[in-house]
Amino acid sequence: MTPFYLSKPYEPPQAPQNLPLNEPWALFGGISPDSFMKQYWHKKPLLIRGAIPAFALATQNGECLDSPISADELVKLASKDNIESRLIKAKPWSFDAGPFSKKAIPSLGKSNWTLLLQGMEAHHQAAAKILSWFRFIPDARLDDLMISLAGIGGGVGPHFDSYDVFLIQMSGRRQWQISKQKDLSLSPNLPLKILQRFKAEHEWVLEPGDMLYLPPHIAHYGIALDPGCQTWSVGFRSPSFKELLQEGLWRLAESLEEIPELERKFSDPLQKATANAEQLPEELVKQLTLKLHELKLNQIDRFLPGITAYLSEPKQQALFDGPIKPLNPSRFNKQLGSKKLLPSPQTRILSLGNEVFCNGENMSKDQAKDITQAWRTLSSQKGLLSQKIQATAQSSLYVAYLAGWLVFET
Repeated sequence: MTPFYLSKPYEPPQAPQNLPLNEPWALFGGISPDSFMKQYWHKKPLLIRGAIPAFALATQNGECLDSPISADELVKLASKDNIESRLIKAKPWSFDAGPFSKKAIPSLGKSNWTLLLQGMEAHHQAAAKILSWFRFIPDARLDDLMISLAGIGGGVGPHFDSYDVFLIQMSGRRQWQISKQKDLSLSPNLPLKILQRFKAEHEWVLEPGDMLYLPPHIAHYGIALDPGCQTWSVGFRSPSFKELLQEGLWRLAESLEEIPELERKFSDPLQKATANAEQLPEELVKQLTLKLHELKLNQIDRFLPGITAYLSEPKQQALFDGPIKPLNPSRFNKQLGSKKLLPSPQTRILSLGNEVFCNGENMSKDQAKDITQAWRTLSSQKGLLSQKIQATAQSSLYVAYLAGWLVFET
C-alpha cells in the first residue's frame, strides 16, 4: 500500500457546459442522468462503486489519491465566522456550533467525533467543481455541499433527512447502514435528531471514490472506519409548500406598493340600509373580488417571481466584498471582452422564463436588452464573456459587480 505521505489530492474536473444527459456516466454506475432521474431520483437508494474512477485508476498505477481538501485545511476553515460548522461527539452525544479554535477539534487519532462544514462550494474550488457534475438537476433544488471530517467511530447517529443527498467518499472508509423503515420516531432528550429504533436493512463499506444516493426519509447511519475519514454530501432541498407560498405571498404583497391605483379608497355609494351591521359588507367583498381578478392575484404567475427570488437568496452566512479598486463602467465593459465574468462562489442565480433573479433580486427588470441577455447567459452558463455589453453605472450588471456578487475570473 502506498504510504499516506506519498498520496496526492484528487483534482475534480469541471463538468462540460452541455452535459450528455442520455449517455452513460461512471458517476452513476454506467447509467445516464436521464435514466437515473427516471429510475432512482426521489424514489430509491443507489450505491455506485467507483463513481469517481480516478481513485481506482490511481491505485492500479501504484498511487494513492486523497481528498482535494486536507484535514488541516478543513480545521482552519472551521475557525472562520462566515462558515457554518458543527462538532458532534458520541459516547455521550454532544453538539457544538462553530467557529472553533484548532484546540477545540480533536486530533485525527482520537475516536467518536465528527466535524461538519456546510456550504463548502463557496469556499473551495474543488467543492464547486463537484457541484457542477450535478447540474442536470434544477439549480432551485440545490442546497449545498457539506463535508464531514471524522475520527474512527465518528458519525451523527442513525437519522433521516427530508432532502435528496449524494454521499461521496473522499478519504478513508465509512460504513453505511440504511433502512426504509416507517418508524421515524426520535430519541428524546438528545442534542441531535437520532432515531429511537433504527433497524438496518442494508450495509456497505464505501471506499474513496464510491457514492451512495439516498432519497428523502431513508433512515441511514454512517460510521467512520479510518482516521481523517471524509464524506462529501451534495444535498438538494425540498421546501415545504407552506414555506414557498408564504415567501411568494410576502413578496407579492411588497409588489403592490408599485401600483398607485391601489391607493384609491374603497367607496360604496350603492350600500343599502342593513339589518346585519355585524357582517362584512357584500359590496366590499364584491369589489375586492373584482380587484383580485384585475390584478391576476388568483393566478400562479403572480406568485412565481417572489418564489424564484426567495429560492435565489444566498446562504445566511454569505458575505460579499466589492472590488478594492473597482473598474469604471467603460473599463468594466472593455474587460468583459477579454475576461470572463463569474458569479461569486456565494451567489445564487435562477431564471423564471426570461427574468433572472440573483441573490433575491430581479436583475432583469427595467434593464436594456443587452444587460438582460447577459444575465440570462450568467444564469444558464455561470459565466459571461462578451464584447457587446454596454453596461452603465446604473445597470444591474455593473451594480452587482460593485457589490461583489459578480467577479472577474483570475
